[in-house]
Amino acid sequence: MGLPLKGVRVVDLTKDFAGPFCTMMLSDLGAVIVKVEKPGSGDETRTWGPPFVHGQSYYFLSLNRGKKSLCLDLKTREGQQVIRRLVVDSDIFVESLRPGALKSLGLGYPSLRRVNKALVYCSISGFGQTGPDRNRSSYDLVALAMSGIMSSTGERGRPPIRISVPVADIAAGHYATQAILAALAKRLVTGTGDYLDISLLDSTVSWLTYNAAYFFATGKQQERMGSAHPSIVPYQAFRCRDKYLVVAVGNDSQWKSFCEALGIRRLLEDPRFRTNPLRVRNRNLLIPTLSSTLKREKAAHWQSLLVKHNVAVAPVYGIADVMKDPHLKSRGVIVMRGRDFPQLISPMRFSSSPPSKSSHVPRLGENGVEILKRLSYSNKMIHRILLK
Repeated sequence: MGLPLKGVRVVDLTKDFAGPFCTMMLSDLGAVIVKVEKPGSGDETRTWGPPFVHGQSYYFLSLNRGKKSLCLDLKTREGQQVIRRLVVDSDIFVESLRPGALKSLGLGYPSLRRVNKALVYCSISGFGQTGPDRNRSSYDLVALAMSGIMSSTGERGRPPIRISVPVADIAAGHYATQAILAALAKRLVTGTGDYLDISLLDSTVSWLTYNAAYFFATGKQQERMGSAHPSIVPYQAFRCRDKYLVVAVGNDSQWKSFCEALGIRRLLEDPRFRTNPLRVRNRNLLIPTLSSTLKREKAAHWQSLLVKHNVAVAPVYGIADVMKDPHLKSRGVIVMRGRDFPQLISPMRFSSSPPSKSSHVPRLGENGVEILKRLSYSNKMIHRILLK
């Protein structure tokens, strides 16, 4: 049967992280992605390094598998005409330029809808297409800071910290993909496309979830608690004799199993810790006792006991540990492809088709001739367009 989006065509005018992450997910689902880049320099992440692998930025490699690269100067009439011809038989158009930039070039949604009324057109930006801040420059860090997540992450009394992966970009990329797939489903009924406005800030604010609900309920922001959870105890990292171990005790039945595994049944009789709300209220009394107990043995010892008692537990992995984990290896999450450079593949699995094998990351402009020939351009015109 092939992957779910086999035969779907995407015109990709995105750069940096959020947009390329979205179109990479569409590629993983089987879509054909034509990544349109600026002649000479391309997506700016091509220069984000070192390290560089076979001349390619590690950052760019992580976001652009399975795509075709075409260099176009969108300020020229020829470049704009190529976009329109691509759109004629494409299903999806994704862009991450400044709001209004493509409209000024005659490539906004109203113009391209006249070329293809079934087109699903998605704009990804820092602040969205409307509102007083719509034209402000933004990156992941800006959205993270303004979302409230940065102020609630880390330890009390310490400076605010950036999360090590770009959660604002990832959130926007995921929401964009979800919205695109929903619009494609709607198109099956209506026969017409849609315009989608996705912003990094909106997307990240939506991830506040229970942090926002706590504020709505109390009028206060929860204190920063490191790895601990504001509403579940114990639910955090503990230092063992050799390394850190996380423990997640989500209910009172698991609390019983946890105490039995650690040999601290006496805590089950302590009325201060009998229920989760009581453990939350008395965490300052409980956590030191648990910390003292767990420090007595190595993490592997406690992990073995807790797994046997069906308590959620895990070591805090470094990246090298992730790559060696036997379970992840069995799932095929990490593969060796493309000049023997390891890659992470899509976590999406479909019983009707094997995981996506598209892993090639294009060189700048690598597929220009191929793409323009498919659009029936003459060799003379191809030469003219690509050398602009």
